[in-house]
Amino acid sequence: MISGIILASGLSRRMGTDKLLLPVKGVPVIERVVAAATKSKLGEVILVCSSDSVANIGKKYRTKIVENNAPEMGQSHSIRLGVINSCQSAEGLMFLVGDQPFITEGIINKLIESFTHENCSAVVPMYNGIKGNPVIFSSKLRHKLMNLSGDSGGRVLLKELEDITTVSFDDAKPGMDIDTREDYEAMKMLED
Repeated sequence: MISGIILASGLSRRMGTDKLLLPVKGVPVIERVVAAATKSKLGEVILVCSSDSVANIGKKYRTKIVENNAPEMGQSHSIRLGVINSCQSAEGLMFLVGDQPFITEGIINKLIESFTHENCSAVVPMYNGIKGNPVIFSSKLRHKLMNLSGDSGGRVLLKELEDITTVSFDDAKPGMDIDTREDYEAMKMLED
């Protein structure tokens, strides 16, 4: 079983507004991610968030809500909260980002399938040759995930691992995330 952990408690400093609530194709960004995760083959979906509005969206999909009261501690804090609250018997932990609105259940399932068939420490998607999210880490790395610090997240850990499996996708669109107003405007152009 793979636990899905959606990291959705960033401060959206570069956006100036909660980017997770912005609409893409008429649906809030975070809702698109939550919907894809809950339709997939993930054994459980945990939503780590710091906003009541985001939590309420997660509740509509019956996700496990984990409140992050200290988002200023960076992404590593959200990762720790997700790991602590995940099923201890899970074989892997998939980390999804809340600002990746074009992620699909098909991509999630393909990553899970790859992780299940490969004996590896992590599975990373490659969108048109560029590493992206979501990433699956083996549950054997729980301790290392718990020791991450700051805002770097799992990228630091990936640099240490030798047995990483990559899964290639030709379309770059599902790998896109939103950091700035320009990113969001560019995404809106891709809605059709």
